[in-house]
Amino acid sequence: MSNTAGQGGHRPRYITPEGEQVLREELQFLWKQKRPEVTQAVREAAAQGDRSENAEYIYGKKQLREIDRRIRFLSKRLEELTVVDRLPDDREKVFFGAWVTVENEEGEEQTYRLVGADEFDLNKGYLSINSPMARALIGKRLDDDVSVRTPEGWTSVVVTAIHYGSAPADK
Repeated sequence: MSNTAGQGGHRPRYITPEGEQVLREELQFLWKQKRPEVTQAVREAAAQGDRSENAEYIYGKKQLREIDRRIRFLSKRLEELTVVDRLPDDREKVFFGAWVTVENEEGEEQTYRLVGADEFDLNKGYLSINSPMARALIGKRLDDDVSVRTPEGWTSVVVTAIHYGSAPADK
């Protein structure tokens, strides 16, 4: 079975250095702190006797399975990801990792950072590179008009700012 079979085709799996750090910290926390705590709790619950009616033991074992599942996922995922840690040569264009401010037809501005699917968070303005908006923005320049198909229909925006690096001051 190929590495990308059934997982969205052959799209590269990009992540920002910050996103990779978050995933590595989660993996480290689960492996070094959370799993040993839960393992100890299961050990203590098992020492209390009958495991078939021991809710703490049953819950602890379920927690361990969930932690182990997440550890396996994170370990595999981190191997598959490509960290994009350098700025593009042409910073006048929108590429992965860029902060892009767009203005809609009503004059409302919204700022997004184009990030990997593993780190998108609309509350932070992080937009998945696989989203229709992000795909439409890639390669665009300042003042370019962009048409995007959304669930509500077609919408148009204008690129009003492109920034690389940390979040813009107004974010």
